[in-house]
Amino acid sequence: MKKIILILIIIAFVLLGGFYFTYQYKINSGNGANVEEIVFSVESGEGVKTIADKLLERNLINSRAYFLLYVRNQKLEANFQAGDYVLNKAMPLKKIVSILTSGKAISKEKTIKIIEGWRIGDIAKYLEKEGITQEKKFSELANQPVASWPFAFDKPSFINEIPESSSLEGFLFPDTYRIFADADEASVIEKMLKNFDLKLSAEMRADIQKQGRSLPEIITMASIIEKEVRDYADMKIVSGLFWDRIKNGQALESCATLAFILGVDKPQYTIEDTQIDSPYNSYRNRGLPPGPISNPGLNAIKAAIYPEHAGYTYFLSRPDTGETVFSKTYDEHIRNKEKYLR
Repeated sequence: MKKIILILIIIAFVLLGGFYFTYQYKINSGNGANVEEIVFSVESGEGVKTIADKLLERNLINSRAYFLLYVRNQKLEANFQAGDYVLNKAMPLKKIVSILTSGKAISKEKTIKIIEGWRIGDIAKYLEKEGITQEKKFSELANQPVASWPFAFDKPSFINEIPESSSLEGFLFPDTYRIFADADEASVIEKMLKNFDLKLSAEMRADIQKQGRSLPEIITMASIIEKEVRDYADMKIVSGLFWDRIKNGQALESCATLAFILGVDKPQYTIEDTQIDSPYNSYRNRGLPPGPISNPGLNAIKAAIYPEHAGYTYFLSRPDTGETVFSKTYDEHIRNKEKYLR
């Protein structure tokens, strides 16, 4: 008899243990990997069971029972608030509950658009103009060395690849974002860093490693490309041209780096400009500058990883149209300068 009781106790522990681990898995995992945004509405007066049914119908959760159990265990039945919320299928169940009980609906959000090639200072000015954050506070926070990490949110893993003395310049991903009207500087930065981590695919990271290059090198190159040309096809050619210069021990001679140093864009820079004493001066120094000169978009990053070697050695951008004009010889380049930059 004692043996039977012992067996029953063991079975009970196994079942309880299995249930516990299943419960933890269900509440801490999403219903797939799709991060496409889905607008989900909670109507005034809707009960938890109705909300669960609607979430299951939209494939945002994979278990109605575990949803209801989690809500009951957390005593959140009365905390759901009416409104439209942005969810996705990759969100863990507990995250979805947190959002739906937070009251932070879309109506309380604001849309911002960060442009490719903006620097931290540009982003800071824009956010202050939009009435979201203070320019000085955002700049100070984003420009701090990553070694100090002054944020409450966890450091994304890619940050460990950045030199400790570097700022977040280059890694604040340009995109259109929805943020809460009461967002602070850190929450905006967190959203941009998470987006960078998301957009840089595993395949891209693997290809960077295969090339024997580092993430900071790629982002630095991408930041220059972003400021030099607009079209993706041109970006790839310019990338090939610049990587060839580095391979051949030549200076990059990028006007974008002079604009970064001087803080002003010119159709054509003077000899004196090219002699400025700065580690970012790619006319005087060979190789890449110490770090990114802007925050590049996805096309510029992809161009830096996947360059096109088209046999060109020089290029310029027409001030009137923005068109990139390539040349294979120095004489041809001089003729193009006289034609388009005079």
